[in-house]
Amino acid sequence: MTSDSADPETLALALIQAATRAGAQQSDAIVLRGQAVSIDVRKGGLELAERAEATEIGLRVLIGGRQASVSASDHAQATIEEMAARAVAMAREAPVDDTLGLADPDQLARNTDAAAALEMSDPGADPAPDHLQSLALRAEAAAAAMPGISQVESAAASFSRRQIWLAASNGFSGGYHRSSHAISTVAITGEGLGMERDYAGESRIWAADLPQPEQIGQLAAQRTMARAGSRKPPTGAFPILYDRRVSPTLIGHLLGAVNGSAIARGASWLRNALNEAVLPADFTLTEDPLRPRYGGSRPFDAEGLPCHPRDIVAQGVLTGWTLDLATGRKLGMASTGSATRGLTSAPSPGNSNVVLTPGQASFDDLLAEMERGLVVTSMLGASVNATTGDYSRGAAGFWVEGGKIAYPVNECTIAGNLRDMLMTLTAANDAEDWRTIQVPSLLVRGMTVAGA
Repeated sequence: MTSDSADPETLALALIQAATRAGAQQSDAIVLRGQAVSIDVRKGGLELAERAEATEIGLRVLIGGRQASVSASDHAQATIEEMAARAVAMAREAPVDDTLGLADPDQLARNTDAAAALEMSDPGADPAPDHLQSLALRAEAAAAAMPGISQVESAAASFSRRQIWLAASNGFSGGYHRSSHAISTVAITGEGLGMERDYAGESRIWAADLPQPEQIGQLAAQRTMARAGSRKPPTGAFPILYDRRVSPTLIGHLLGAVNGSAIARGASWLRNALNEAVLPADFTLTEDPLRPRYGGSRPFDAEGLPCHPRDIVAQGVLTGWTLDLATGRKLGMASTGSATRGLTSAPSPGNSNVVLTPGQASFDDLLAEMERGLVVTSMLGASVNATTGDYSRGAAGFWVEGGKIAYPVNECTIAGNLRDMLMTLTAANDAEDWRTIQVPSLLVRGMTVAGA
């Protein structure tokens, strides 16, 4: 009998065997085993302590171009057999899609032990709850000590460790571990309608790479104090400088537009842009899932294909789509080893560890270059037309006059067209190395600001 104490590989293989007995032609299974501890503090005391530990299992079955997925948190053999029977029954009622199917055996990753070289799991001991509480209290105290801070809304520290195992009826079986350490702080200045807040947060795979909590608390306070006295900016057409805190969202829109799922549906503003310029010629956008100690790293994708570095955009030119097996088949192309999936979802394309070419100029250099315009440090809501690239978002940040920050702003809207915006980019040299989407501050020309 399979039990809760069974290791993830055993559980995954048991799911595959049950699916075959139930009548599946092909199947794959994913097992997630993890634990997490989170500590929140407020006013120098413990606010909330949470601990979670679970093993969850997911099964996908395929029959004649039809598929279905099911999941459970119970791992008894009877549950696994029931899952398999239910998934097969569901698949027989699903619509036919002839592009569905597992990888051929010769496509699969060979070295499933390569995860060790990626250092995705901290080898140190798991931090105790009182240590996490101490980190959160230190961050809170550092923020509260900054002049002008009226209160610290929250300070938190957390740790998680997960094991992921993937197995399939084509013979693939492989897994890896992940860990995460995080600290965050939210600070407030002012009261009532004059209240402003901002935050700082950092996460790393290894505790040794995490900044000191005092740095995080102080940064949250500094960002908050810089927001004091915010008002609306003028309305008009101005250059906009996306601070490195929000610039990854611009590249995220590009990544979404070249995702194979969007291309296959024809629902992308870049659907006809393959081998065309989508960024200025001095930009290359690279994806590297094999970077050691990065949160997005992985040795193989969710279909068991090996991951590898690639240029999504090379010297400004779009080189290809981001594909899993099914979207690749729809488009007559090979998978880029980019499949991701959850417990109850089929594989779909996704990106990891994306890096945009940095510029030569500093952030202050770009302020001077823009002369008059808006620095965006946070955004709220989004209206982006996936087919046309028309873009509109609520924003807050700082107004720039004479090439220098003049005053903080809020309650404004910025708008443009993504295809046009991306072709006007100038990059700073300030990208944060630890991000899974590593993008510097980006200056965009000719956008519309709706303010006062």
